[in-house]
Amino acid sequence: MFSSNEEKINFIVKTLENLYPNPEIPLDHKNNFTFLVAVMLSAQSTDKKVNEITPALFDLADSAKKMSLLKVEQIKHLIRQIGLAPTKSKNIKKMSQILVREHKGKVPNSLEKLKQLPGVGQKTASVIISQIFNEPAFPVDTHIHRLAYRWKLSSGKNVVQTEKDLKRIFPIDLWNKLHLQIIFFGREYCKAKKRECNCVICSKIV
Repeated sequence: MFSSNEEKINFIVKTLENLYPNPEIPLDHKNNFTFLVAVMLSAQSTDKKVNEITPALFDLADSAKKMSLLKVEQIKHLIRQIGLAPTKSKNIKKMSQILVREHKGKVPNSLEKLKQLPGVGQKTASVIISQIFNEPAFPVDTHIHRLAYRWKLSSGKNVVQTEKDLKRIFPIDLWNKLHLQIIFFGREYCKAKKRECNCVICSKIV
């Protein structure tokens, strides 16, 4: 156990830094636009599956202009192995059309403008802002939400509260990196299937 919350936070940061000193974005992409599409596809799916199906899609359309010209059925066929493919294909088409019409085909560097795009919510917009534009953000996915609760960093009521709690706890200059580090740690060590986890962090905290 730790004598203070600060000591616990320092331990978590140090442990993650030792394990993942240079975490790389797990979604394959060619540019800002294809990264946005990949993040949209990753909702309720795995990065591995997304990386399997996006090469064919991006070979056909790696820009908002090209994607906007595809039919929804073409997109749906290429992403058919992904969860919610019918809805995602429609959103990708509409999103591409809006980028072409309102943003000259470029991905906007604004959380609010990103959230106005079809299929782009708080988490997806935060990932884009943090990983493409290097602006401080703390996107919360299922791994981060789970670990924040296990590590007693948040109440675990919802991802909105978890994001607020983590932003309050960790220094702003660590947010973007910690986002990836915690995801990787959750996948490799602190897995969801474990009812009682004894990983290097849980064993010291829980």
